[in-house]
Amino acid sequence: MTTKVSLGFARLPDTELDNFAQGVIDSMTSNGNFNTPHVPMNDLQTVKDDFTAKVSASHSGGPADTAAKNDSRQTLLGKLRQQALYVQMTSEGDMSKLLSSGFAAQSSSRASVPLDKPEALVIKNGTSGQLVASVSPVKNTSMYEGRIKLADDGGAWLSSVFTGDSRHIIFDGLTRGKDYTVEVRALGGSTGQSDWSDPSSHMAM
Repeated sequence: MTTKVSLGFARLPDTELDNFAQGVIDSMTSNGNFNTPHVPMNDLQTVKDDFTAKVSASHSGGPADTAAKNDSRQTLLGKLRQQALYVQMTSEGDMSKLLSSGFAAQSSSRASVPLDKPEALVIKNGTSGQLVASVSPVKNTSMYEGRIKLADDGGAWLSSVFTGDSRHIIFDGLTRGKDYTVEVRALGGSTGQSDWSDPSSHMAM
């Protein structure tokens, strides 16, 4: 059966879509699996940055700012769909290759059921200022959302990251020597997402 790229990103809220698009850009830039993307990475970055700016403006602006944000969102979604088609064609059924793009694969199950909460959350250090979380794969999903915050101040969660690989949920740009708390959930199913995993904390190095 042909492995297809999930287009479920179109249902993400604005901030999560913004984070997802940046994740695709980061994953595909200098990725030897995808040397001739339909949408050049610089072009996709420009469209993504425009969406970021218009989302920010819409928070304190009026109806015109909201309309501009919505137009920018549709432009970004169009570019992401083009890129998704390219990834699907280029991957030729190779799941690991597809997932290296930052896109997720469609679930092989047609049933829409509630997703199980991710279990066995483990956090390890990656490169400097990076933490890498992993959870056991959740049945009937191919997209995971990870969120992170400083463990000692009870503050807000930082921007979420999205990935199709439950074993490599990567958080970059962290402060070395600080403890961070991480949670992960699966996306999709009949409810749109699973419950968040039990939290776990680890120091960034």
